[in-house]
Amino acid sequence: MRIDIIVSADDIKKEKIANKTVVVIDMLRATSVITTAMNNGCTGVVPVLTVEDAAGIVRNSKEEFMLGGERKALKIEGFHYSNSPLEYTRKTIEGKTLVMTTTNGTKAIKGCVGASNILIGAMLNAKATAKRIVELNKDVVIVNAGTDGEFSIDDFLCSGYIIDCVLSLVQAELTDIAVTSHYIYKNNEDIHSFIKYASHYKRITELGLEADLEYCCRKDIIDKVPEYKNGIIV
Repeated sequence: MRIDIIVSADDIKKEKIANKTVVVIDMLRATSVITTAMNNGCTGVVPVLTVEDAAGIVRNSKEEFMLGGERKALKIEGFHYSNSPLEYTRKTIEGKTLVMTTTNGTKAIKGCVGASNILIGAMLNAKATAKRIVELNKDVVIVNAGTDGEFSIDDFLCSGYIIDCVLSLVQAELTDIAVTSHYIYKNNEDIHSFIKYASHYKRITELGLEADLEYCCRKDIIDKVPEYKNGIIV
């Protein structure tokens, strides 16, 4: 098994992900939201690129959808939920289908079509994600959503933790960037010591969303691994 990393949604190349296991990470906060919503009984998440796409699905379908997501880390006008995982409680999301659009995360997910499997990863479900990677037994590309097309410390650190979890189960060949990610994680296992330097971390603290940060940095509190198949995360 070989593990590689792509550092932002804008850097996805189809030939790098074809027929491989892909893990999409946007830990602050889209993949943390998706993992939490699915763990709390959400029936599925439909990721879309634009606010207009999301509104169109709701407008043109007889099925009842909930709308969630963000622009510039803020709730979108008219949506039911923001991009805070703390809003997606069992009481609010169980039995419902979510249509979601975010600045970075949903773009990364949609960009990975063509992979053998598209897993949704976060700190919250890292060990479960590693176990699923081993079960699939294919080469792996961890796709960091990044921030506005740029490298993001938080996603890179989360990648390092997932790699660490995989290496606790099997031997794997790591590319140079995967080695670097794993090294950074091993030297910052408390997460906050390094993630505080991330630009997106600073943006979320400026908005007073420290509770989201605290939650998204928790390790292995969820044992489910959502997967994107045929246009919906299940």
